[in-house]
This record gives sequence, C-alpha cells and structure tokens, in this order.
Amino acid sequence: MPYDDNAFAVLRSLGRVSVSLVLVSSAPAFAQAYPVKPIRLVVGVPAGGTNDMVARLVGQKLGALLGQQIVVDNRPGANGNIGAEYVVRSVPDGYTLFLASIGTNSINQSLYPNMPFDTLRDFAMISQLTSIPQILVVHPTVPANDVQQLIDYAKSNPQRVSFASGGTGSAGHLAGELFKSRAGVDMLHVPYKGSAPALQDLLGGQVGAMFDQVVTSLPHVRSGKLRALAVTTLKRTPVAPDLPTIAESGLAGYSVTTWHGLLAPAATPREIVERLSKETAKALGSPEVREKFLAQGAEPTPSTPEQFRAFIESEIEQWAKVVKVSGAKLD
Repeated sequence: MPYDDNAFAVLRSLGRVSVSLVLVSSAPAFAQAYPVKPIRLVVGVPAGGTNDMVARLVGQKLGALLGQQIVVDNRPGANGNIGAEYVVRSVPDGYTLFLASIGTNSINQSLYPNMPFDTLRDFAMISQLTSIPQILVVHPTVPANDVQQLIDYAKSNPQRVSFASGGTGSAGHLAGELFKSRAGVDMLHVPYKGSAPALQDLLGGQVGAMFDQVVTSLPHVRSGKLRALAVTTLKRTPVAPDLPTIAESGLAGYSVTTWHGLLAPAATPREIVERLSKETAKALGSPEVREKFLAQGAEPTPSTPEQFRAFIESEIEQWAKVVKVSGAKLD
C-alpha cells in the first residue's frame, strides 16, 4: 500500500483527539476518587494544646466524611514555621495538609526577618476552622473592674501595670500591644516560655494582667482568683455572654481573634481544594463538633477558599502594623 501523507495526518489528529478526550473524561473521576489513602495533617506545635485539639477533632470528623483516616502529625518548632515549611515542600496532591493558625500564618510573616515560606504565595487556602476570643483578665490587686478603669489607672501609672504572655510575638503579646496602642497607655510586657507559666505568675500576683484563652482563664475567674474585664473579639462569646467586648468598652474597632484553618501546598489541584473545603464545612456543621468546640470557647467558622484567603490577607496586614509598633522580632 502506498504511503499517504494525508491519511497519516488524519490518523495522527484523531489520536490526539482521543488522548485529549481520555484526559478530560478522567479529570472528574480523579477528583471523585480522592482520597484513596490516609491524609497527613501537620500541626506546628506539640501535642496537647488548643491547636492539637482542633486538628484531632476536625480530622476525625473530616476523615469519616472523606472515607479515609486523617493522621495528625505534630512537627513543632519556630512558632510553627518548621511544620509549615514541611507542608510547603510536600507533594501537592491533597495528602499533606497544614493546620494554619494566627501565629504561624499571619503574625510570623512580620515577626521573622527570614521566613522560609510566604503564606499567600506558598499555600492553597481550604477553609477557616475556628474563631476563638481571648479574655483580658487582671489579678484582684489591680484596681480595675472594667476596661476604662484599667485604662485610667495605666495612664496615671505608666508601666505600673504589667501584662504576661506566652512569649514575644505570641497572640497574647500582640493583643496587649494593640491594646496599648489603641488606649494610649504604657504597660510593661513580661514574656514567658508558654502561656501556662504566664498564667501561674498572674495567679500569684507577680504580674497584673494577661490576654489569655477564655477556656483556661474562666475557671480562675469563677473561683475569684482573677477578674475578667472583657473579651477581645467584636462580638461576645457564648461561653461568657455577660462579659463585654473591649470594642464596646471604649476601644471601638478593637478586635483580636485567635483562629485556625486548613491549608494545602499551593499547587494542589483546585478540585481537591474545593472537595476538602465542602467536606470541612460539613464537619464543622455537625452537632458533635460544634458542641465540643463551643465548650472550649471556640466558634466553628467554615469558609470558602476565597473567603479564607481574604481573611488571612487582612490578618497579615493588621499584625504587620502591630509588630512594627511593638518592635518585636525573632530570629
């Protein structure tokens, strides 16, 4: 049979079309098949804290919805940077995720001069998970029953009021720096190696105030060992509905929210990101997850990837200003 260039060209063209059709038809199947093996959820802090609790609670429910186990992998160090960098360098196939937090994925961007990653560039946002208020508490020896009295006392006694935190650049530290800036007061920051020893010294009267997690401070407030003045979020917390916000106590617009979320490496396929986001919303909406979160002072806060990105952008911008004013830096 003589060689026919035109016939060969037609066959070659048909081959390309068939390959394209196979690829197109297999894309939805690929998305539907995910996941086919366990998923690793990296947490950048040691086991036992709030971040770890959020990861395990959400991971258990989300894994059930996806039909695969979600294994929590604690990789602590450098305020979460070590775990985050590990995820950034992982294969972007949806099988390695990161538990984002206010510290690692917003504050650290300004706190460390040489960050090993950029949250907005190197991650794909999946969904926000929680919104947790902090609570402004004082030792009973501090002569203040509300926020305005604390401001008046601090203005009359510069650096007389000290406030503890879990460390330089922590959420509690910068909540205090934001308070100082908005209120125009000079309070002395006393950093500790963790919030637990900071709280112990507050209970002992070695320091006067602290911006702490609601769930850890409320028992001491109810026992009379500490006095609660306000919460840091724009709306009151269901855990202590009678406690006002700092914003409604005279510092309009003051807002500090400790939060968590889910991230994946930046090149993760969009179909997988959307699948994870939708299933995460279902997990957060389940009664058992919601009840357990609310008992810990955390409000389930599902979001779309776009909403979560916009939120992180606003957080990075806010904390960059606070870090600059405070002068805080970490190597």
